[in-house]
Amino acid sequence: MSGPNDFDFFHGEWAVRHRRRTDFLDPESGWEEFPGTSRCLPLFDGAANLDEVDMPHLSAKGATLRLFDPESRQWSLYWASSVSGTLFPPVVGKFQGGRGEFYGFDTLPVGKDVRVRFVWSGLSVRSARWEQAFSVDDGETWLTNWIMEFTRASGTPEG
Repeated sequence: MSGPNDFDFFHGEWAVRHRRRTDFLDPESGWEEFPGTSRCLPLFDGAANLDEVDMPHLSAKGATLRLFDPESRQWSLYWASSVSGTLFPPVVGKFQGGRGEFYGFDTLPVGKDVRVRFVWSGLSVRSARWEQAFSVDDGETWLTNWIMEFTRASGTPEG
């Protein structure tokens, strides 16, 4: 069952290997890979956290605020981009069996409405995987368009 300490594994500093599609909606588009870093700080005794991911390759940073709702036992994840200065609509969901799935809706800059899915898997104090996928058919099919592989940064405390 999902709980307020689900993201405790993520606190601290990470090295990140990014892999993303060059066109988020085209299954035939190529992938680009680049390194980055991430730092996550716990808030509210673990029932919230804030991370910042640095992506020098894109000349960009991003931030995610995660909040646990004790009544619904679900997390809301809010992403913000340094490029646009925009706080995107949340994805909402929970963890079950060591895997977190979070869903929401967004509108791409090209005016296309998409359903959004974030998946957290392979969770440990030393590594984790995050995936983003979009659906243009209300969740019938999904196209994974961004993957982040997190590895604990050397010399940093775990969790």
